[in-house]
Amino acid sequence: MIAFVLRRLFGFAVTLLVAALVIFLLLDMLPGDPAQFILGLNATPDSLANLRQQMGLDLPAPERFISWIWGMLHGDFGVSYTQQAPVAQLIWERLAVTVPLSLAAMAISMAVGLPLGIVAARRRGKWLDTTIMVLAQTGVAIPSFWLGMLLTLLFAVSLGWLPPGGFTPWNEDWVGALRSLMLPSLALALPQASILARVMRTALVDVTGQDFIRTARAKGLTMGEAVWRHGVRNALLPVLTILGLQFAFLIAGTIIVENVFYLPGLGRLIFTAIQQRDLILVRGATIILIVAVTLTMLATDLAYGLVDPRLSEGQS
Repeated sequence: MIAFVLRRLFGFAVTLLVAALVIFLLLDMLPGDPAQFILGLNATPDSLANLRQQMGLDLPAPERFISWIWGMLHGDFGVSYTQQAPVAQLIWERLAVTVPLSLAAMAISMAVGLPLGIVAARRRGKWLDTTIMVLAQTGVAIPSFWLGMLLTLLFAVSLGWLPPGGFTPWNEDWVGALRSLMLPSLALALPQASILARVMRTALVDVTGQDFIRTARAKGLTMGEAVWRHGVRNALLPVLTILGLQFAFLIAGTIIVENVFYLPGLGRLIFTAIQQRDLILVRGATIILIVAVTLTMLATDLAYGLVDPRLSEGQS
């Protein structure tokens, strides 16, 4: 098990290094002069030269990359030249919105998708199974941003139960902050819950046909007891894969949803930084998203070893 964990940690480090290199190269190869874009067409040559020096654009690319990596290892992501603030501080402030939003969406997705998938598998071929799968297929086809607008029209405009957008800071009114996150969380979660329900149903249907389920039935367990005691755990491997991918998608998907609901999260920060050509801020915020996604994949791999120890033993 220790060797299995060490292999995954090494893969995690290599993935982050390669991702950082790709981000740096892509942003470095963008056409145009970032200093010229920030200062405008009427900027003097001296002011452009000074800004390029402050942004490190006068240094060779390898030196800039090493300096960026070294700074991040020490918590220094640079300074945003459009907002005149440390990038680490800006990211930390926005994570107070993005992280709760992603976690809430994931919790809703699991709370809705997993039970529906189990119920559909238990009622396979019946009207309840068909109804759940039709709803799940509809949910898969609906984009999160469009669903967000529909939810806003229903719960904010028509019923007036929830705010249509914006965010109340946690230190001012935590209940208001939760209310601000409810609609965007639902918009992110419901399409993912539809996928999760379909995967859970398929995995559980496959498992219920296995010999160990028939053995459990022969020992006197009902089908429901056999499924809950033995079937669900054995169906978790494909579900864990989807859960890991879903959480990664939810983190990245906040970029669109946060702009729909005007939430001051990390996704909106990246969107604004791209518009303003603030490459230092774009690099720092993007690498944080990649770290979150890669950590999710690492946690998923480690969960495989806990659910089925044979996987970790086979790779040790």
